[in-house]
Amino acid sequence: MSTLRVAAVDCGTNSLRLLLADVDPVTGRTTELERTMEVVRLGQGVDRTGAFAPEALQRTFSAVDRVAELVARHQPGAVRFVATSASRDVSNRDEFATGVRARLGVDPDVVTGDEEAALSFSGATAELGPEQAPFLVVDLGGGSTELVLGGRQVESARSLDVGSVRMTERHLHDDPPTEAQVAAARADVEAALDSSDVPLERTRTLVGVAGSITTITAAALDLAEYTPGCLHGVRLPVGEVLAACDRLLRATRAQKAAMPFVHPGRVDVIGAGALVWATVLERVAARAGTTEVVTSEHDVLDGIAVALARSL
Repeated sequence: MSTLRVAAVDCGTNSLRLLLADVDPVTGRTTELERTMEVVRLGQGVDRTGAFAPEALQRTFSAVDRVAELVARHQPGAVRFVATSASRDVSNRDEFATGVRARLGVDPDVVTGDEEAALSFSGATAELGPEQAPFLVVDLGGGSTELVLGGRQVESARSLDVGSVRMTERHLHDDPPTEAQVAAARADVEAALDSSDVPLERTRTLVGVAGSITTITAAALDLAEYTPGCLHGVRLPVGEVLAACDRLLRATRAQKAAMPFVHPGRVDVIGAGALVWATVLERVAARAGTTEVVTSEHDVLDGIAVALARSL
């Protein structure tokens, strides 16, 4: 079977991303045409207000306009716009859906945490051999963190309401955060992990995905710039990643802004992302004896593209 051209959009709490690719629906192999990311902070204030802020919607719609231009240029056979954590429970979701539909011609597909986890798992593990299973894929977003365990199929998954934007808005208000704020945020993440029934002790290969985790990996490698090719598939000792997490958590905003691998849109939330990732790493290491972690640039976006091609 020939490849199918698809457009996958992932609209999360912090960023809006596009993957335009030619996909082999049998093997899942993708030939990337465009991969873009814009920080839109759609989830600004959602944890407090339960609604999208007008300025957050405007930023997001402007980004969707740019996505629509690329889609029109490449003429994919199908487009899927997936909206995740921030879009699930807001009171003005219809306004968001109407704006996306007007610009892109498709309705946002607001997926559940379990659906998001399955898509992320598919994208992150496609290139890993079965001898490395079971995999634990951790997708750390702005509003939620997905834990997904399995081999070639998902066996256990849980979406936790802890993410880089949510933890920043709830707890990390000072610059840098106080010890009391850090302790409160860590307790929140620990409580979320306590509520999860994913059997972390079965983990053989730990895989971290999404922008917070790739940025932390760039910090551990001390990259001169954010280079996806230098991050995808990297394996690092857990101790080195934890040290990078601590540096990012303790740094001031000015110090993080000066780090060449930190996207400007992540400066104010990467500390909270580092705290979440460190807490998860410590829990998995304690339960499974994990000593290294794999970073993947392939995640829910790639999973959306493959699933879309296979549905045609």
